[in-house]
Amino acid sequence: MPKQPNILILMADQLSALALPAYGNRVARTPHIDALAEHGTVFDNAYCNSPLCAPSRGVFVYGRLPSGTGVYDNAAEFPSQVPTFAHYLRHAGYRTILTGKMHFCGPDQLHGFEERLTTDIYPADYAWTPDWTRFGERPDWYHVMDSVTQAGPCARTNQIDFDEEVVFTAQQRLFDIARGPDKRPFCMVVSLTHPHDPFTITDEYWDRYSGTEIPFPRVPCDPDDPHAKRLRHIVGLDMQPITPEQIIAARRAYYGEVSYVDDNVGRVIAALRAARLADDTIVMVIADHGEMLGERGMWFKMSFFEAACRVPLIVHAPGHFPTGRVAHAISLVDLLPTLTDIAGDGASAPAAPIDGRSLLPHLSRTGGHDEVFGEYLAEGVVAPMVMIRRGAEKFIHTPTDPDQLFDLAADPDERHNLAFDPARAGPYRDEIARRWDVPGLHRAVLESQRRRLFVLQALKHGRQTAWDWQPPRDASQMYVRNSIPLDELEAMSRFPKWSPPSP
Repeated sequence: MPKQPNILILMADQLSALALPAYGNRVARTPHIDALAEHGTVFDNAYCNSPLCAPSRGVFVYGRLPSGTGVYDNAAEFPSQVPTFAHYLRHAGYRTILTGKMHFCGPDQLHGFEERLTTDIYPADYAWTPDWTRFGERPDWYHVMDSVTQAGPCARTNQIDFDEEVVFTAQQRLFDIARGPDKRPFCMVVSLTHPHDPFTITDEYWDRYSGTEIPFPRVPCDPDDPHAKRLRHIVGLDMQPITPEQIIAARRAYYGEVSYVDDNVGRVIAALRAARLADDTIVMVIADHGEMLGERGMWFKMSFFEAACRVPLIVHAPGHFPTGRVAHAISLVDLLPTLTDIAGDGASAPAAPIDGRSLLPHLSRTGGHDEVFGEYLAEGVVAPMVMIRRGAEKFIHTPTDPDQLFDLAADPDERHNLAFDPARAGPYRDEIARRWDVPGLHRAVLESQRRRLFVLQALKHGRQTAWDWQPPRDASQMYVRNSIPLDELEAMSRFPKWSPPSP
């Protein structure tokens, strides 16, 4: 790859791969993502490594599993001394830009990004720290089933407010890049908060689906699954029974939100093309985790079932990689080494340990790994939950539950637990014992929760200083000002530059 290409990463929140036509869904309408998939590389078995917002994003930016960084849950601080892919790319000469959600917790709200164009939709403090020692008490910040029971159309939500700002700032910055003097390659992350619950969307998107084509969940609830019982408790499902009509309404609104994400992907891609940057830009479509959407009687994420942890990964790079599909199991932890390989020029030399492996062999169709490791250390469990996906098999272990083993080739709905066969499950149990110190990780998570909960309470006394990102804004340099002659300013702002018509 002789020239450093621009990189545009389009990230959705809670978008299951199973909700996209590129992955076989026959209900959702996503023509813009479909077009990127048709002319790009689709990873059929891409996974998040920790199915919750902040831990998954921590894996994405650091190329390490949560146990290696301490980003265990949605209120765990992102360590500043651990390099992110933004640090590596910036070191290699890239202009690094973030707009939208990344759920950075703690005082560092940049983590290698040179520019951050919006605040985050979620808080940056420790208030969402789970407490495994008091699992029976439901904090007021947990998911509630209002997202499902009150699903339907709306005129406005805070998520719509946020995503419209995210897309607007992304479009503006692309044009700023095109008409500005800074000719460095860029890496821009545009991170939307849809289709995250609550399941509500404007009439325009609600009406794209009649409701009659919305399928009911395929897999029924398993009342004997211990992990599902805990998740039902965490989200308050047992306190709010759901009717079949509410299930269909929530799924219809989710599909509307997916179409909303797709339209915004289209807007950003249109700006990229209008700015004449598309030919030099690799575009990636990803998500932080999926959404159960009523399958198995479960909602949201927080599990290693396919709907919750399998995510889209589409790489659109005509001229760089062949189009087609990759069947190997890979994950978000692999994106940091992939991005540094794409950047080249010294970015690939790791300054810290990484757990991921580059996807360039997959993209160039020269081989590559077929293996995913996962960790879940947040609300919904009371001990570490770890996962191995290798080939067609997925093994899930947590000390408090029976193990689960699924053959996804023969059983894509994960209905038949094979972990009771010692010959099949024994090697996975041995590997987990070698790979993870589960008791030690359990102690580390409890200690982290205890520290953060104490700091949270201490900071409530006296004057509080928020960590939330405040985007800088210098009005003296915006639009028409007297710092530069008007004709020069207007000429600089016009794109493309005016040239006299041909005779």
